[in-house]
Amino acid sequence: MYAVTNPATGELISEFDTATDAQVREAVSRADLAFQSWKSTPLEERSRTLARAADLFLERSDELARAITQEMGKRLEESRGEVRIASDIFHYYSDNAPKLLADETIAIQGGEAKILKRPVGVLLGIMPWNYPYYQVARFAAPNLVLGNTIILKHAPSCPQSSALVEQLLHDAGVPVDAYINVYATNEQVAWALADPRIQGVSVTGSERAGAAVAAEAGRNLKKVVLELGGSDPMVILDTDDLDALVETAMESRMGNTGQACNAPKRMIVVDELYDDFVTKMVQAARRLQPGDPLDPETTLAPLSSEQAAVRLIGQLDEARNQGATIRVGGHRVERPGAYVEPTVITDVTPEMSAYRDELFGPVAIIFRVDDEDDAVRLANDTPFGLGASVFSGDSERAERVAARIDAGMVYLNQAGGSQPDLPFGGIKRSGIGRELGALGIEEFMNKKVVRL
Repeated sequence: MYAVTNPATGELISEFDTATDAQVREAVSRADLAFQSWKSTPLEERSRTLARAADLFLERSDELARAITQEMGKRLEESRGEVRIASDIFHYYSDNAPKLLADETIAIQGGEAKILKRPVGVLLGIMPWNYPYYQVARFAAPNLVLGNTIILKHAPSCPQSSALVEQLLHDAGVPVDAYINVYATNEQVAWALADPRIQGVSVTGSERAGAAVAAEAGRNLKKVVLELGGSDPMVILDTDDLDALVETAMESRMGNTGQACNAPKRMIVVDELYDDFVTKMVQAARRLQPGDPLDPETTLAPLSSEQAAVRLIGQLDEARNQGATIRVGGHRVERPGAYVEPTVITDVTPEMSAYRDELFGPVAIIFRVDDEDDAVRLANDTPFGLGASVFSGDSERAERVAARIDAGMVYLNQAGGSQPDLPFGGIKRSGIGRELGALGIEEFMNKKVVRL
């Protein structure tokens, strides 16, 4: 079940043994025992441990980056960038833990009360393949410094990188039983969620995976954080530099070969800019060159797997058959590996599957709108609500439109992104809860009230 298959060649590199039921039960017991000591470890020491982990990410950057390029096909330059982001997240929580976890005194009727910020226990993390280090960092860093312990189940295609993270954290000083990597099955995950020692679960992945885990967690009264899919709108109202805007749109959409939940997947463009924007996006897509993701000259990497490529091509064929216009791309690249051509689609209508489905790959859908009211209507006509971006030279106009968009995050004149001190998360079918920043460390926290 757990194996490294290079998506650039289809070659099976290595296989890892799936955990036995006994190993999963043992992991829960170990993490529960470790919680008793880890939560009592002075905050200063937990913070220093995170700082050492942050440094080790940078020291081991080349090994870590090559591992995920081999596992899921990310261009090596992007893999190194992801390692740096993971390091930044660990540094942020190390540096800011004293402030984020400080007790608060509040005035109440008849006196005062204190809010004590305390850990809750053992947490289960279920992580995806598209950002193997970043996703782990934004879950593990705040919870480890808070004092929770972690059992981590990574995607089956990322066994090597998940083992490297576990070793890195142990080398940094996290007790071996406070962070445990398990190659578990879905059935074993369901068993773990039923165990009363597991206090919560964080899932980053598909809607289907999130719904299944949330249902199991609900049956067992466990707290969940879900970061799921997205079909983020990029609303373009006006610009003085269309070329720069197209470059931003292309880089953000095609980064990680389009496999990012918060990438702008729907370009919503006002009528007067639409034709030129489409033309320039098509030209930019044609300039992307497929190649070995380890080669710095490569600008188009493979998708994460053959299965992902087949699924995306099926969605593109369906869009074409339903009447959408494929302006460029829409096919497999004629070479070994899970490569799909950079694709630009127009003329998508509400009756088509592509109007509502998430296309997880190098595909941009461009819509024409009359004005900002039309743009807001279209931006909100989606089952998702993760992020959005609004582009306008008029800052008041951009803020006005941003306030009307239904999403967990809206970026003005930038196409999404992530940073350690900025909360990340969505609404609707994009998920529940927040990660990163001050809000991220509170999701699995006992905010204990003490009435003075």
